[in-house]
Amino acid sequence: MDIVWWILIVVCFVLAFVGIIFPIIPSVLVIWVGFLIYQFALAASNIGWIFWIAMVIWTLILIFADIIANSYFVKKFGGSKTGERLAAVGVIVGSFIIPPFGIIIVPFVFVFVTELILKKTVQDAIKAAVGSLIGFLSGTFAKIIIQLIMIIWFFIAI
Repeated sequence: MDIVWWILIVVCFVLAFVGIIFPIIPSVLVIWVGFLIYQFALAASNIGWIFWIAMVIWTLILIFADIIANSYFVKKFGGSKTGERLAAVGVIVGSFIIPPFGIIIVPFVFVFVTELILKKTVQDAIKAAVGSLIGFLSGTFAKIIIQLIMIIWFFIAI
């Protein structure tokens, strides 16, 4: 039976990375499912409170990686406060619209249109929207690294 549990844990970890491409799969949730399967089905004792606290912190960072990166880069590329906020909203909305491309396209369009409405030039609006794209790519890279850290830490802890 242990083999079945380990297969489920590995499937959870793989699905976490699939969730980066298809945001309909909640990456951080499936990582936690893998952790909890191990804890309650396989572990003879608790993994340790340091592990659990660290995973909560990494989880919070992981959840906000896209939103923070998008807002930061929109601002850095000359976007407005409204553009920053709508980039964050765009990531969330885009997750549900034409996955996986929605999380790239929707924030880009939201920022571009917002900057045009705020009377910026087309060039400035495109620059801010590109900031949104760079923010998304940065956030995705950060999520990959954070998920790897979480999973490697898990294997070290057990």
